[in-house]
Amino acid sequence: MRRGGTWIQRWRVPLGFLCAAIFLLLAKPTRTALLAGACVSLLGLAIRAWAAGHIRKNARLATSGPYAFTRNPLYFGSFLLGLGFTIASGQAVLGLLFVALFLGIYFPVMRVEASTLAGLFGREYEVYKESVPLFLPRLTPFRHTQAERVRFDGSLYLRYREYRAALGLVIAWGLLLIKTYYQ
Repeated sequence: MRRGGTWIQRWRVPLGFLCAAIFLLLAKPTRTALLAGACVSLLGLAIRAWAAGHIRKNARLATSGPYAFTRNPLYFGSFLLGLGFTIASGQAVLGLLFVALFLGIYFPVMRVEASTLAGLFGREYEVYKESVPLFLPRLTPFRHTQAERVRFDGSLYLRYREYRAALGLVIAWGLLLIKTYYQ
């Protein structure tokens, strides 16, 4: 992979903030939509937190925790966060826009990262890739006979600053609440 990654990897977070601003402007949230969206977003936030405590970026292939169910739990969690935000917006058209943007941004990133992991971890990654889906989780966990049992490490959650996702969710929800009651 080139230094700094592909342009889509570098721009995915700023694009996410731009899309969030557009979604907030177009949102017409209701109490019911907020509650339904909150449930989905909180699940996404929990998955991201769980994943952050199991990954040691480029040092060891993550196959424990949520990585035993999907090769990209951080992105799956982000998808649920965004989906919940979109549900809360109360606008079905924003749901279609969100899915299109997510697929257009994150699936190319996942392909590039898969190529990087294949280069770093070789056969170990190939075995994992054959058993664990790219995005949507499998129902039973992947168990590799050579894989050591790895537990959640809260220090990794902090090192990767995953708490920023929770802060972003609180801010987004605050803005949606304001919009709900003061439109």
